[in-house]
Amino acid sequence: MRDASGYSESSGLDEVAGGSWISNWLDSRTGYRALVRSALYERVPGGARWRYVWGSTLVFAFMTQVITGLVLWASYSASAQTAWESVYYIQYEMTGGWLLRGLHHVMAQAMVVLLALHVMQVVIDGAYRAPREVNFWLGLVLMMLVLGMALTGYLLPWDQKGYWATRVATNLAGLVPLVGPSIQQLVVGGPDYGHHTLTRFFALHAGFLPATLVIFLVLHLTLFRKHGLHAKQPITKPDAMFWPDQVLKDAVAMLAVMAVVLGVILMPALRAILAGEPIVPGHLGAELGAPADPSEPYAAARPEWYFLFLFQFLKVFEGWGATGEFLGAIVVPGATLGIMFLMPIFGQWKLGHRFNIVFTIAILAGAGLLTAMALHEDYYALWADRSAFADVEKLIESTGGDDEKIFAALGHDKEKLNVFTNRREKLEAIRRSEAFLAAVKQAARDSNRAVELAGRPEKIPSTGALSLVRSDPLSQGPKLFAQHCQSCHAHIDPTAENAEEVFAKSSAANLFEFGRESWVRGLLDPKRVGGAAYFGNTAHKEGDMVSFVCEDFTDEDEWKQDDKEAVIFTLVAESGLLQGTGKKGTGRKKVIKRGQELIADTDRCGSCHPYRDNETELGYAPDLNGWGSEEWLVGIITDPTHQRFYPDTNDRMPRFGVASEGGLQALSNKQIKLVSQWLRGSWYRPAVHSQASSVRDHP
Repeated sequence: MRDASGYSESSGLDEVAGGSWISNWLDSRTGYRALVRSALYERVPGGARWRYVWGSTLVFAFMTQVITGLVLWASYSASAQTAWESVYYIQYEMTGGWLLRGLHHVMAQAMVVLLALHVMQVVIDGAYRAPREVNFWLGLVLMMLVLGMALTGYLLPWDQKGYWATRVATNLAGLVPLVGPSIQQLVVGGPDYGHHTLTRFFALHAGFLPATLVIFLVLHLTLFRKHGLHAKQPITKPDAMFWPDQVLKDAVAMLAVMAVVLGVILMPALRAILAGEPIVPGHLGAELGAPADPSEPYAAARPEWYFLFLFQFLKVFEGWGATGEFLGAIVVPGATLGIMFLMPIFGQWKLGHRFNIVFTIAILAGAGLLTAMALHEDYYALWADRSAFADVEKLIESTGGDDEKIFAALGHDKEKLNVFTNRREKLEAIRRSEAFLAAVKQAARDSNRAVELAGRPEKIPSTGALSLVRSDPLSQGPKLFAQHCQSCHAHIDPTAENAEEVFAKSSAANLFEFGRESWVRGLLDPKRVGGAAYFGNTAHKEGDMVSFVCEDFTDEDEWKQDDKEAVIFTLVAESGLLQGTGKKGTGRKKVIKRGQELIADTDRCGSCHPYRDNETELGYAPDLNGWGSEEWLVGIITDPTHQRFYPDTNDRMPRFGVASEGGLQALSNKQIKLVSQWLRGSWYRPAVHSQASSVRDHP
């Protein structure tokens, strides 16, 4: 029998089945032809349309997630000790692992987009009206399950980005009145975030949520088959069959989704090609940050882009305290979801249907606008001209930011104050953006370094990747320096554009390349030793060392040029940082011997500095034996007032390794060693440029 469109169900089925004895035998025992008939030969009112593809593409995306997720599961280890290591293995060592992770990660984001398009199509077409109310509600449940899977999957790599973003998200659960803290503790797995948090999220992501989603998806599709496809009215085209017209459109849409996903995954490869750089497969696909460290603040923490709107929305309620957080995170989203559940009721009337359409568009547009606002705030410094606010910065600095003093400086002119306030707010926005961008860059460096360390021949130790990072001078040295040393010392290349400005604000020597030839030359240069990069901002700026370099060391009769070079070379030799000095073999030994003699001479350097076996007593000037070595640096950082360094002339430098009255040290012995190694450049470097040695591109 043929329908109005000319299709014959029986003939089409025979084509699919083939009519062989095998198919007949199988059909008599399974009844599969009836199943195929019900699945493929559904009438499509008004003909096949592209607007109907979103549901099919969502199912396709979910199946892709299931398949890739199962393969990832085979190599994933859900433990706070091993999760990052297992993801590193998948991303950098497993054949095609980067592509697998990329598909799973990007397809999850594609599902969110497809979900929004599907909801939009359903509401506009009125496909939520009777008798499809229950199916619409099932769809909303499916939407929440998809978002839940996206949220729980964020934590599984157990990296800094996922860890801190999850902390923020789960803290919102604690805002629910009465039961909030209990819910939060149940989700977290205890009073604090750790191993049990990860195992719970993995159980939710890979077990409970997918299983629940499958159940609701089956119910959703069953009801969809029961009621059939709802066509947008009025119908102007003849009916068609699901097979082959709509199936063809669905297939094309699925291929398009996969093409876009693969394009996003391979985009870094395209950028590398255009930039003439090598393609690193491990850097394609999903990003892997540095291992999660609960003790390390993460200023670059942000949710994934599809939750960014909520992050921005909560800023509206800043200053409202707990009440504002509750309103922004619980009440408003809950009310929005409640209205969506009531749409089938509102949609019984024409005006209600229009309200539903406007409301849905408003919600999606609002989410898009909030997302754009969040991105604009984070990256504002990239296009804002900070130099245009130099006068604002100067006024704030001169007045200490005091509002009354600022008002007085503006001549008590309210109009000028309003203009100044507006510009001050823009300046603060630039500063916040700069801080975020700096945090993003630091996160990229930390990520790259963690991958480099994991790629060492020794691999990841049994203590885990985090211990690897915590023992790395390049990772920890700059952070410790910034926390404890940077208030006085600078660490910047003297050739940098803003170097002199940094030196002027520092109150102690610049320690960039300390112990190396360039630093020693500056120390013994009469034009530089009294400058801000060395002794210029210290109590020693008019001391004996500055006088010696500016007067005695410039005496060509007493100090020949070869003598000066020998002293410089020997000091660098004491530090153990002779690389790149150019002298080798016998010549090196002769120069060092001459330098040792000059430094030890009590009529020269040895008049103040103990060195070798000269008779200069400890306590007046630093001991130059092993000067600049790791052991020497550890010693002076531990206790600069020690007899070996500055027992009587120490200029404000704290004793970082000596216990205070409370029995605590400012820095542990391990931390002091890490700072010393970092200052000297003593850290692991890959022997060759490997896939782990390039920093990811970041905006």
